[in-house]
Amino acid sequence: MSGDPVPADGESAGDDDRSVRERVSETALTRRNALAALGGGAALGGGKAVDNVLLGYGVLVGENLKTQDLAAVAAERLDATLRDSALPDGHRAAVGDDSLSVVDPGGETVATVSLPGDPDDGAAVDADLGFESGAVERLVRDLSDLRAGDYEFAFSAVDEYFDRVDAADARPFTTGALRGPHYDDADPETVAAFADADPTRPRALLDGLVSAFREYSSYDVGRYLAGSVEDNLLFGAVDLRQHFETPADFDAVREDDGTGMFCWEFANRSLEALHAVPAHRQRRPVVGMKVHDERHKHMFTGVASAVREGDDGDLVIPATFVDYTHSTLYDDFHLTSVLGEGVEAYNERHRATEIYWA
Repeated sequence: MSGDPVPADGESAGDDDRSVRERVSETALTRRNALAALGGGAALGGGKAVDNVLLGYGVLVGENLKTQDLAAVAAERLDATLRDSALPDGHRAAVGDDSLSVVDPGGETVATVSLPGDPDDGAAVDADLGFESGAVERLVRDLSDLRAGDYEFAFSAVDEYFDRVDAADARPFTTGALRGPHYDDADPETVAAFADADPTRPRALLDGLVSAFREYSSYDVGRYLAGSVEDNLLFGAVDLRQHFETPADFDAVREDDGTGMFCWEFANRSLEALHAVPAHRQRRPVVGMKVHDERHKHMFTGVASAVREGDDGDLVIPATFVDYTHSTLYDDFHLTSVLGEGVEAYNERHRATEIYWA
């Protein structure tokens, strides 16, 4: 995912071997110092930031996910060549500019077919390797259509998204091929323990993450205020956010109950959870997307699948959006009775500048 607009987690931790709690305690001290230093500047910065937070979604100016050309944004970085993807029996699919190669568990290339190509060539590879799922045939057909632009996106809210996926012919290996290289190293057992949901069941996982983030974390309001002052008053001259950053991987969040998290950390953890197991092992195969809203300096999560629909078997990519920053923030401030659960993001309160297939 070249040009990833957010920093990787844990950069501030370096090689420090102190416990998470020791580091968090030290950060708490500097938080207090920073908050004291912010003083009235936070209010001024917050006022200046109203434009970043409340405007620009299409009410007075700008646009949102439902009014913008979302398909164009999603298609811009859609690329099956970013990483190898899983095939049956420990094999991998390596997609290049003009070919698809099958790599065995020992790292040897055992078959190659052209892209765009004839699905029958893929079927021959499936027969030779004993892939009863027709994985290579389906990949050749789907990736050829993707490269020809012969597909469409279908955006919707979460329930409608899963209903559409359930009613269609799932393409798990194609979905897996659309995953990027950055969020595939989370331990499935760690994710299951955190979310109280099996990562092979993405629908349950999305719901489980809402409860888990609320239980183990909170939205880092202090870091937001510090960033507001830093960006809007100091114009980046002083790094105030650093005083509010703590480790935010799954284990650290569980150990330090109440970890303050920011939007990209919620997004990163959700993407790791969605990709904790290969797509073909999921009940509903999914690929995660990191959605960047440059206008509002916000990051949230997209979820998509590749499917075939209708009598003609048209290639469709249904997609939905969730925002764990909102679902956690609303709960922190007891706003769910007014604003709802908050995890739904395919609405007028979100927009996308860039979509990275994670």
